[in-house]
Amino acid sequence: MPHSRRYRSSERSSRGSYHERYRSRKHKRRRTRSRSSSSERDRRHRREDSYHVRSRSYDDHSSDRRAYDRRYCDSYRRNDYSRERGEAYYETEYRHSYEYRRSRDHDGSYRSCKSSRRNKHRRRRRRSRSFSRSSSQRSRQSSRRAKSVEDDDEGHLIYRVGDWLQERYEIISTLGEGTFGRVVQCVDHRRGGARVALKIIKNVEKYKEAARLEINVLEKINEKDPENKNLCVQMFDWFDYHGHMCISFELLGLSTFDFLKDNNYLPYPIHQVRHMAYQVCQAVKFLHDNKLTHTDLKPENILFVNSDYELTYNLEKKRDERSVKSTAIRVVDFGSATFDHEHHSTIVSTRHYRAPEVLLELGWTQPCDVWSIGCIVFEYYVGFTLFQTHDNREHLAMMERILGPIPSRMIRKTRKQKYFYHGRLDWDENTSAGRYVRENCKPLRRYLTSEAEDHHHLFDLIESMLEYEPSKRITLAEALKHPFFDMLKTEPSTKVWDSSRDISR
Repeated sequence: MPHSRRYRSSERSSRGSYHERYRSRKHKRRRTRSRSSSSERDRRHRREDSYHVRSRSYDDHSSDRRAYDRRYCDSYRRNDYSRERGEAYYETEYRHSYEYRRSRDHDGSYRSCKSSRRNKHRRRRRRSRSFSRSSSQRSRQSSRRAKSVEDDDEGHLIYRVGDWLQERYEIISTLGEGTFGRVVQCVDHRRGGARVALKIIKNVEKYKEAARLEINVLEKINEKDPENKNLCVQMFDWFDYHGHMCISFELLGLSTFDFLKDNNYLPYPIHQVRHMAYQVCQAVKFLHDNKLTHTDLKPENILFVNSDYELTYNLEKKRDERSVKSTAIRVVDFGSATFDHEHHSTIVSTRHYRAPEVLLELGWTQPCDVWSIGCIVFEYYVGFTLFQTHDNREHLAMMERILGPIPSRMIRKTRKQKYFYHGRLDWDENTSAGRYVRENCKPLRRYLTSEAEDHHHLFDLIESMLEYEPSKRITLAEALKHPFFDMLKTEPSTKVWDSSRDISR
């Protein structure tokens, strides 16, 4: 379940221009029950089963003990998601299982509300508009749009290719779907016909509240970085469309995880790992400098600007292998981002990228992002997740197997004493779980695939990011000066892994 953050009145004013606009509004939602037949509902549920399987929760305690099979990593990781609202922005799978029930006039425009009222079967699923500023404004909007807006049973906006929103955004395709809503590709007719990604949030209050928080963060990012130099996704516009919060972003390519998955989990070459890691450190350092913690960094939330690739055939392994042409990236999904002065939820981050101080409920700040980046960079290098688990005790056992014993100070301070016995992790290596950890985890340096100097530099950086004690963990300002990145400062920006611009200066 997503955690809605509550603020004292003194904090509320700090939320910026967005919240000032909504300070005096009441958010109410009225909906009418669909009268579709049970057989129709069954058909719809069967069609949407493939999506529901992919949703995640904070802690899905799986008893499954499969080995680190790369094909298995995808389904395993998708069962444990930090926040329902934060799935990947621009997932490329197109879902055809959606039914569109809106009728149109012969001239292609939607029927007016009055006409809709005369036809009961067309009005049965209409939603009331929320967040209207005044009755006069509502009447102006109604006369301008004159559309019958409908939602499905889950709160998704019903739309189809060719529809226009706000007399500006023309929908041309569906890019992806998540628990928060859908992302569509649109032509923005007020930006000279530029293509944008429009995130359409469900008409469900908890997701709308998450969207408001994300908009506030994105507005602050735009304010601090108007030229978009710090590699965070750029928000162009936002608006409320009949109860659906909509956010317009720059159109990006595949996520670094989806590209890895589509490439059969073939690791990225080390020169690409170097450039991607540098950019992630740069983007998140910008957030930290502005008193923000992302809290949900993972390969799914790091997108290529352009995911075009070159295809080569591997004779030895008898398979096609992809190599991305440009490793320019953007960090996305700020729905969980937290300012330093705001309430800090007890649990943050997707399981596999969750820092030990979060697991042990010792409190967290910006260093929890650095831990996540260490896990991400490792995953780029080897092609699979470092901590492949869904259980806290097992997660801690994996940490000890890979990184060494948990510091006694952290054990003494944690409220989670149930995981420890006499100052040590309470873990039996002779159980099936113990054998699983022993067989699938090894000390960090044993994952090296080469004895070359830059590979050792990389693992030195990862070790610094995966330091147990947050106070001893490397900062991102220090990380950007690490010897692993020295080569970037001498290589020209025209290399294929950085065809956009030189960010190393």
